[in-house]
Amino acid sequence: MSKITITHIETILVDLPTIRPHLLSMTVMQKQTMVIIRLFCSDGIEGIGESTTIGGIAYGDEFPEGMKLAIDTYFTPLLIGQDPVQINAIRLRLDKYISGNNFAKSGIETALLDAQGKRLNVPVSDLFGGAITNTLPVLWTLASGDTQRDIDEAKQLIATKRHHTFKLKIGRKKPDEDIAHVAAIKSAVGRDITVTVDVNQAWSETVAKRAIQKLQDAGIDLIEQPLAKSDFEGLARLTSYFEVPIMADEAVATVQDAFKLAKIHAVSVFALKIAKAGGLINIQKQAAIAQAAGISLYGGTMLEGTIGTLATAHLCATLPNLEWGTELFGPLLLTDDIVKTPLVYSNYALEIPNAAGLGVELDLVKIEKYKRK
Repeated sequence: MSKITITHIETILVDLPTIRPHLLSMTVMQKQTMVIIRLFCSDGIEGIGESTTIGGIAYGDEFPEGMKLAIDTYFTPLLIGQDPVQINAIRLRLDKYISGNNFAKSGIETALLDAQGKRLNVPVSDLFGGAITNTLPVLWTLASGDTQRDIDEAKQLIATKRHHTFKLKIGRKKPDEDIAHVAAIKSAVGRDITVTVDVNQAWSETVAKRAIQKLQDAGIDLIEQPLAKSDFEGLARLTSYFEVPIMADEAVATVQDAFKLAKIHAVSVFALKIAKAGGLINIQKQAAIAQAAGISLYGGTMLEGTIGTLATAHLCATLPNLEWGTELFGPLLLTDDIVKTPLVYSNYALEIPNAAGLGVELDLVKIEKYKRK
């Protein structure tokens, strides 16, 4: 039997409009740009992946145009002719010859896993030992900036059983303004509804101590990344000082980060993001470290579209300590989709398809409509 090989790779920049501006401490997003990866194999199987970041180049070192250039110029020559079944060998090859570029590596790994799932006629979750659940709880980010509008939106989403956990991005305004906004929303939706905040590294430790105390008093349930991602010791001090859980997001990018944070008990929760870590396999390693250290887990997002969202969902569905659910709402933030069958969100959760691979198929007409010309 002849060896299966990767024959060619196609990368496509896709620009999809968002339903509203999405506010972060460092930028405001008006659209989402995704790098869609099509990986073709000699056995006729195509694997699809997605490399997506937040806000162009504002969030991190990688950006869509650069990811496409890197994959086309440097990744592809290393991949053509390789056996797509040997995913660990390919990961090792890429790490040997390409430094960093975790977002791009994650998209390639997703495409390889999707292809292998199709080859074996099993969902991607089966490649990681099988899913514990076929649904994942999903929160929603309230981002209008207007307190009453956010309250009304939250109550409407609760009533329609789409979400009952909400996150607010803070850090752009003065802390007292942000706290008043968040506290009013928590008071309006009630104690039984989870409200979290994401500071996106905007505070110093001194500011964080004052602000978190007020947020804790207001009943806020979780504080995400209040300090700079490099300040592990500061996070540890905040975690030991407050009852409200502190979550690492940008700080827990790599497997090595996860180990260092766990070693000094720096946080109570890890936000798992396949793009930061370089793929699903590294996320599984981070989750193992967390489980050993008694750290809870949360399925994070780079506001990926359906492909990247499902990649994370398949891995998260295999984890026993996903106590804080997920924020895999990326497709809901977009005005359209590029797959033939959009994801289903109901009863406060995302339903994970049980089909082979990721469980979705590209809509090439929509790809043509939204691809960067």
